[in-house]
Amino acid sequence: MGCVYRPKDRDIWWIKYRRAGKAYYESSESTRKGDAIELLKKREGDIAHGKPVTSKMGRIQFEEAADDLLNDYRINNKRSIAVVQRRVEKHLAPYFCGCRMANVTTADVRAFVAHRQKQGVVAVKGKRKGERIGDVSAAEINRELALLKRMFTLALQAGKLLHRPHIPLLAEHNVRVGFFEHAQLEATLARLPEEIQPVIRFAAITGWRIDSEVLRLEWRNVDFGVGEVRLDRGTTKNGEGRTFPFTAELRALLEEQDAERERLKKAGHIIARVFFRMVAEGRGGEKKPRPITSFGKAWKTACRAAGCPGRIPHDLRRTAIRNLVRAGISERVAMELSGHKTPSVFARYDITSASDLQDAARKLDATRTSRPATRGA
Repeated sequence: MGCVYRPKDRDIWWIKYRRAGKAYYESSESTRKGDAIELLKKREGDIAHGKPVTSKMGRIQFEEAADDLLNDYRINNKRSIAVVQRRVEKHLAPYFCGCRMANVTTADVRAFVAHRQKQGVVAVKGKRKGERIGDVSAAEINRELALLKRMFTLALQAGKLLHRPHIPLLAEHNVRVGFFEHAQLEATLARLPEEIQPVIRFAAITGWRIDSEVLRLEWRNVDFGVGEVRLDRGTTKNGEGRTFPFTAELRALLEEQDAERERLKKAGHIIARVFFRMVAEGRGGEKKPRPITSFGKAWKTACRAAGCPGRIPHDLRRTAIRNLVRAGISERVAMELSGHKTPSVFARYDITSASDLQDAARKLDATRTSRPATRGA
């Protein structure tokens, strides 16, 4: 059995307990004897249930938890580490810095949310630098709360905490539902630079993510013999590999890209990426093939000119999934092709348009007119 005591000439109560025959001493950091008794009961209960107990348990500071979070991102090679670090340093750290994680309560989390909403979006440059220029979205705050949750999870896994508070998330009402009808997509493509058009067509067929999957695609992932294009395990968002068999349109697109690659190869240019553009370099302005990494300005200009302002490249993922479902492909197979792991997330991408509803009405009319006439009234 343990005991509580107060050293001479000190106001803080301490506890003493044993585990595996070894004595442990720990400060309750309180001048109240009752707090020390509660801490002792907690430690003895943890020992009885086989939980790891050390004198440092519960003392982890926010700074240490943040370091553990970033280390977790680094060792798992997560590409979003720069965004995570910015959110921690810019928003979470200024508010929770110096706090013990064990002392953070649900009320503290709600106070942080209120603080962020009041703080809003602050200009980082220009004449209004440091001023509030707009409201912060619920989605942005939720991403920060998710990082705080992850800090608590890692601390629990490491035996640095015994519990974590409930961290409520805000309701998000900004779910995007954009997609392209065929005519809209063709109109947008016609206004894009020629080297960008294959990227957009590929994304509209496969539904793959443009930045992390389409633009990073290499020729070693394309198999004309088998008739498929593949993503390696570990290169996708969910970490799993993926395969998309050629459609006639997809094969034609890739064959055109391959023909251009072969032409440039004869000129001495080796190209690893499937999608590339010619870029002028050096004093002479000689054009060389370089991987496409972004096309934001050209995309916005083309969408406005095509009468589709506000559309984003990710709308192509919704477009592809919608087309897969409308083609009669089963949900399970469509999820395999697009890379979705859960039906709930997949369902968010299966967009219904006005034309879909009109088709449903026509089918309903067809079934009614095909019924035999009934006798009676």
